Amino acid sequence: MAAFSYQALEASGKRVKGVLEGDSERQVRGKLRERGLKPIEVVAVSQRAGQKKNTPVAVSRLRLSMGDLTLLSRQLATLVQSNLPLADALQAVAQQSQRPKVQSMVLQVRSRVLEGHTLAYALAEFPHVFDHLFRSMVAAGEHAGFLGIVLERLADYIETAQATRNKIRMAMLYPAMLVVVAMGVITGLMAFVVPELVRIFTSAQAELPALTRGLIATSDFMAEYGLMTLMALIAAGFGFKQLLTAPSRRKRWHKLLLATPGIRGFLRGAETARFASTLSILIASGVPLLEALRIAANVMDNLVLQESAQSIADAVKEGSSLSVAMLHSGQFPPMMVHMIASGEASGELETMLQRSAGNQERELDMALGTLMGVLEPLMVIVMGGIVLTIVLAVLMPIFDMNSLVK
Repeated sequence: MAAFSYQALEASGKRVKGVLEGDSERQVRGKLRERGLKPIEVVAVSQRAGQKKNTPVAVSRLRLSMGDLTLLSRQLATLVQSNLPLADALQAVAQQSQRPKVQSMVLQVRSRVLEGHTLAYALAEFPHVFDHLFRSMVAAGEHAGFLGIVLERLADYIETAQATRNKIRMAMLYPAMLVVVAMGVITGLMAFVVPELVRIFTSAQAELPALTRGLIATSDFMAEYGLMTLMALIAAGFGFKQLLTAPSRRKRWHKLLLATPGIRGFLRGAETARFASTLSILIASGVPLLEALRIAANVMDNLVLQESAQSIADAVKEGSSLSVAMLHSGQFPPMMVHMIASGEASGELETMLQRSAGNQERELDMALGTLMGVLEPLMVIVMGGIVLTIVLAVLMPIFDMNSLVK
């Protein structure tokens, strides 16, 4: 049974669309007529508009937000843990969704499951929605017989990752708004206020203070070349981003970031916490250690740390313990290495990995809070100093008005 997307007319003439399952297009049209709908278009989800025949929906590069993916995982986990057959659980999730794209995707996954494929195999048709980590954990859960628990862990993991990202974004929101407002005020002063005052000062034909002359020169530059400068900066940023598409250049940039004081600690802490958390959930889900190490390495954004994690997997494959391999890499915090060594000795590796990831995340939260506590007043002082400089440059000639009149 395949999934078909349709467009139809109600008796009132209103156009509706959705997704139905059926053995053929003709059967789906019959179902629509039974509902009192007049079919306009019925197309198999694997042959959607703009795609070649028999091209899977994955080619459309469908993406889901982290919130949608969390909801889908948790709904499916609840249904599977209720001993509902997987195909029926997928059918229920598709009916629950209000988004046609999600319905089409879930129904296509269900079609593959009905054909006898595993859920992990069916999810592989949507690599931009379900990454390697997600599919590997699902495969391990299916093999071990506790798919519902694994899906619940995945939902928790995605929620935690989303909460961390939102926390960082909210922490940066106030400084970003402060910069935007301050730059707007400064630009307004330089573009509208200063030129009007310049007319008064130049008509006096007297020597102006150095600060005022500098302000006038800056105002003239912004008036003549401000737009060009902004476009050049945008082009430079775009060009830099394009340069980093090459792995070799991106690796050198990541290496530079790891060598930069003030950035390296925060960056290394965030990456290693993500690595430890991912490795913990993979091992707890039954994924073999070597495969778990390679998957966890891929969730790290920094290429230098990613290669280091891959070298750890190679060392473990050759017989080294995980803690020793991490120690020799020199990229992981000593506390994390000691906790992992304790976990290996006690047989509770996944627990210690989770605890070490939690410790790293708490340290990051503290560091982020401290950074924001220092950065916010510092930015106020800097922006206030810039505005004060502009005001002084304008007022100094006025205070010296007697000499200007002479």
